[in-house]
Amino acid sequence: MSFEEGLSAEGLFEREAFAQGLEAELRRAVRGEVGFGVTDRALVTMDASNYRRVPLGVVAPRDTDDVAAVLEVCRAREVPVVARGGGTSIAGQATGTGVVLDFTRHMNALLDLDPGAGTAVVQPGLVLDRLQEAAAPHGLRFGPDPSTHGRCTLGGMIGNNSCGSHSVAWGTTADSVRELSVLTARGDRLRLGGNWAGAPPGLRELAEGELARLRTGFPDLPRRISGYALDALLPENGADVARSFCGSEGTLGILTEAVVNLVPEPRARALAVLGYADESAAAEAAPGLLPLAPLTVEGMAADLIRAPAGLPKGGAWLFVETGGETPGEARARAEAVVRAADAVDARVVIDPSERRTLWRLREDAAGTATRMPDGTEAWPGWEDCAVPPARLGAYLRDFRALLAGHGLRGTPYGHFGDGCVHVRIDFDLLTDAGVSRFRRFSEDLADLVVAHGGSLSGEHGDGQARAELLPRMYGAETVELFERAKAVWDPDDLLNPGILVRPAPLDANLRFAVLPRRPVEVTFGYPADGGDFRAAVRRCVGVAKCRTTSVSGSAVMCPSFRATGEEAHSTRGRARLLHEMLAGELITDGWRSTEVRDALDLCLSCKGCRSDCPVGVDMATYKAEFLHHHYAGRLRPAAHYSMGSLPVWLRWIARTRTAPLLNALASVRPLARAARRAAGIAVEREIPRVAERTFGQWWRGRASPRDPDGGLGGPGGVGGPGAFGGGALAGRTAPGGTGDLVVLWPDTFTEHLSPSVGRAAVRVLEAAGLRVALPPTLRLRGRPVGDGRSRAATALLRARRDRVCCGLTYISTGRLDAARAVLRRTLDLMEPVLEAGAPVVVLEPSCAAALRSDLPELLPEDPRADRLAASVLTFAEALERHAPLWTPPAVDRPVAGQTHCHQHAVLGDTADRGLRASAGLTGDLSGGCCGLAGNFGFEKGHFEVSRACAEDQLLPAVRQAPPDAVILADGYSCRTQLAQLTGIRGRHLAEVLADALDRAEGGP
Repeated sequence: MSFEEGLSAEGLFEREAFAQGLEAELRRAVRGEVGFGVTDRALVTMDASNYRRVPLGVVAPRDTDDVAAVLEVCRAREVPVVARGGGTSIAGQATGTGVVLDFTRHMNALLDLDPGAGTAVVQPGLVLDRLQEAAAPHGLRFGPDPSTHGRCTLGGMIGNNSCGSHSVAWGTTADSVRELSVLTARGDRLRLGGNWAGAPPGLRELAEGELARLRTGFPDLPRRISGYALDALLPENGADVARSFCGSEGTLGILTEAVVNLVPEPRARALAVLGYADESAAAEAAPGLLPLAPLTVEGMAADLIRAPAGLPKGGAWLFVETGGETPGEARARAEAVVRAADAVDARVVIDPSERRTLWRLREDAAGTATRMPDGTEAWPGWEDCAVPPARLGAYLRDFRALLAGHGLRGTPYGHFGDGCVHVRIDFDLLTDAGVSRFRRFSEDLADLVVAHGGSLSGEHGDGQARAELLPRMYGAETVELFERAKAVWDPDDLLNPGILVRPAPLDANLRFAVLPRRPVEVTFGYPADGGDFRAAVRRCVGVAKCRTTSVSGSAVMCPSFRATGEEAHSTRGRARLLHEMLAGELITDGWRSTEVRDALDLCLSCKGCRSDCPVGVDMATYKAEFLHHHYAGRLRPAAHYSMGSLPVWLRWIARTRTAPLLNALASVRPLARAARRAAGIAVEREIPRVAERTFGQWWRGRASPRDPDGGLGGPGGVGGPGAFGGGALAGRTAPGGTGDLVVLWPDTFTEHLSPSVGRAAVRVLEAAGLRVALPPTLRLRGRPVGDGRSRAATALLRARRDRVCCGLTYISTGRLDAARAVLRRTLDLMEPVLEAGAPVVVLEPSCAAALRSDLPELLPEDPRADRLAASVLTFAEALERHAPLWTPPAVDRPVAGQTHCHQHAVLGDTADRGLRASAGLTGDLSGGCCGLAGNFGFEKGHFEVSRACAEDQLLPAVRQAPPDAVILADGYSCRTQLAQLTGIRGRHLAEVLADALDRAEGGP
């Protein structure tokens, strides 16, 4: 049975039988992995485009022989083959309906690097950044550098003829290719190069018969990527078969190896940032800067920048990078650019970290542009048209007018020095009317680009998005020549059919078409997505920043991918599975899906994607939502009960005062092993010790004689007696202090597992002159009577003693009904605090993040939720805002450790950096996630991944720290991970400052 017969078979049984037969043959033929399972297929249904095609299976070949075997099997069964690298293509060319070849798993090596010759030999799955890292010590680099350089592969770059921001200096990928090793669909092994080297039979005859057309039918542009580069076969162009192969999008042959040229890396760089009134003015200025030989001339408009910090005045900017042998030379060239530019405002940036920060604005644009300033979705499809640079200003004005004429909005940015513009447009791709407008606009824009002498694609290829419109650019006869060239290389049309030649319609196979038409019932509010879980899942457009294998600075995303290297455990992979779950075609059991469950199992809920993903995917929230539905009405894993209910168990231990007994039993190995097994805890883990005296017990021991019950109406309370309800209805203000009142949140970890952190925080906050109180502990079922200083006797009788809780452990295990109930009780308790407007200081970053982000999203209907979220401050923020004149004690030591992942993602650490600097704590904390991540690292089966996450950033930073360094770890999980894996004690910043205060006062 052929592929077409298999697809057209009437019954599911016949199609499955065809796929099973193909899978069995491939397993016998190749040494690499063969995946025909639901997860394998779901992960590659989409790239970074608007399109979706479901493959039969995926093969990860180990070598060229494996690739040849796959082609032989698929040719016999007439099954299409699609080569795939990082899956960041924006036009749909990395998806297919047959067999997908994934080169990233095995064929990803740098085979050779010759500094003398300035060349490298690479396999197609090698990520660009790995090549750059290897070349850098030799003062070399690969010239082209797309913004996806941390995850795009050399094979994909060659397939798309990628460019990047430095193309004004170093050209396109085709300009850097020397030789290519290629397998044709019929199994021929060719070595492509200049002077007809490796040309398949018939190619030379085809080209020599069309010399006039090759000389006149191809626009002369620095960024002409559309169509096949057949003009590279002209004798005056060296009859370069390798160059003509670049940009063929996997339709002519399968690349297995490449020899590429490297260029010298400038020893020093500077960045001139030029401000203009609008992007047309910036575009018109760009060509005039090219004679100064810049490394980049990049443009961005103001409507793409959410926070223009560090940018000069203007409505649009050019980023012009210069190089030199010395910093002075690079700076002088940047200053020459400023003098030559007729800019509204300008600045020259030398500092490397500041340059990186500004460049991140540009590199993240492919993601940030997917949301308009008002939150409306925007999509690729007309991502990278290019016109002659001298015409770019006029083109942008016409482009804006065309958008307005169609009632659309977009935010242009891109490679202005090369006349190439990127844009995401707010197409409605969910309704028939919106898709029809998408088609009309596409046709009109193609005509506009051609009218300006441009190319439909200036970087990312045609794929399905633009190939249908190639006749408008080239004419019917040249497109027919493309078809003849395809037939020479691939007479069976086996390789990526429907792309470039005889393409599928640009409005077919849209990935949104399979999603349900009505909103899905969910528990979180998803305010940034209009309450629509479908829109939340659509956020992932596939730019795959989560697939980077290293992070810099304080970045976090995505620790589980870095630990496993598997797409299923990346943010993008999980989002793809959720998309397919909603679609219901591949994943048919909805919220009960084991495929989605297994992919989410290794999500640490670190929330790194919430901040580091350019489009703000929040996989921690999606995971909690999924687990809530997946286990509804069913027995859960033991860890969901043991660690998910941790606040309950620890309160019970405190009430019964059994902590000494439990700690003693936990030290008996057989008993501890049995307890771990029953609780679903990893056998490699130690059970943490429970504090024998809780923070609350210590606090109550400080009660003054006038306030034995610890009421907030006692000495130092706001407004005197009854300010927060009085007496036993609330916590108590600490003795002394005349400054602002702050309410210290007794989170579960501080209360029961590390009360020393709470005691230290009180010590520091009081030293800063603040009055400290704890939240109320009695929840009334009635309202205050009279003047608010007394309550009805019946209300007191009906009052219930309770404790505030952020609900974190319930949220992370997906017990959202319980979380909502806990949070409602907490809001009831906190009403007096909210009425008084007192700030709430939360010491545990994960709890603070839960209160700021999860609380209002779980209880969007309760206005108190937003009020409490807005009142939450971190320890450092409280000191910064409420004790701004206080000077912390001098510690004067270096620091090492890790910024808590939730702090990075939700809270921010600006105040912490300032507080550390004021105390003389020098150095930066690493990024990443500690790997313990609350319950994650304790759960059975997670230990190895948990340890690998710690080894990614945290443990190396601690090992490399100076001997006198203070090891900072504000999160209980981070401190526990350090203690259990290294024996090193990490400390909360409050503890470090409290110790310094004691030393300053002559204490130990």
